[in-house]
Amino acid sequence: MDIGLIDVDGHSGFPNLALMHLSAWHKARADAVEWWDGFKTYDRVYMSKVFTFSSDVETVIRANEVIRGGTGYKDYGSLPPEIEATSPDYSMYPHVTHAVGFLTRGCIRNCPWCIVPRKEGEIRPASTWEEIKRPDSRDLVLLDNNVLAHPHGLEQIDKMGHAQVRVDFNQGLDARLITPEIARLLSRLRWIRFVRLSCDTASMLPVIEQAAAYMREAGIAPSRFWCYMLVQDVDEAHRRALALDKLGITPFAQPYRDYDGGEPTTEQRRFARWVNMRAAFKSCKWEDFRG
Repeated sequence: MDIGLIDVDGHSGFPNLALMHLSAWHKARADAVEWWDGFKTYDRVYMSKVFTFSSDVETVIRANEVIRGGTGYKDYGSLPPEIEATSPDYSMYPHVTHAVGFLTRGCIRNCPWCIVPRKEGEIRPASTWEEIKRPDSRDLVLLDNNVLAHPHGLEQIDKMGHAQVRVDFNQGLDARLITPEIARLLSRLRWIRFVRLSCDTASMLPVIEQAAAYMREAGIAPSRFWCYMLVQDVDEAHRRALALDKLGITPFAQPYRDYDGGEPTTEQRRFARWVNMRAAFKSCKWEDFRG
């Protein structure tokens, strides 16, 4: 079979794990796999879309079969187990030198702005760190939504703390679950860059403060503390950003987008630019920002 792949969100950026699994699975069956070429005809084309706001492909797709999937299409299914179990084909993204994967799937929370409960359900084991690791890299970017909420996740963190690997929990850690014991587990990890947390409401600030204190006591450098920050009400988000900065935690603002295609307001976008441009955030007040 001739297989074409389309990373609707843009395959020059973050690697699409579903497409890498599909590529590897088809190549193992001696199928020809490549990025979709609009001038060719394929037996099957897979289109994967993570974000609802990504523009879809408008060009006619010449293929006997077109399969679309992903949260961006409001498709909350998953790949067949035999494809999910196939090691990803990293040759699709030559610029990516780290491994990508999930130790756990699902989450114990039910945040109203989050699709994970509908998409992945209850938290459960997915893989071991050894199954995710690439033989040519010691870096693992892990996409778990709440790795601290399951014994399997904690067990994998403990094991990685004794291995020569570097990690990044890209979706953030649940500060509500960081105890002194878990902070000590985290302190044994080698971090690629940041220890990522999330502070989407003001009620999380005391929790973030306590978690940061536990991690500092465990020996994690405060310079690594970094926090996602959902932006809905800009005035409230402004107070959160300043509070996080006062705690020595780098905020990263994400304007709210709903799953029905709603776009952030101009003010939400401008506020996010102010927060995320570190020079601007540190040198001028939000009221004075003209970016």
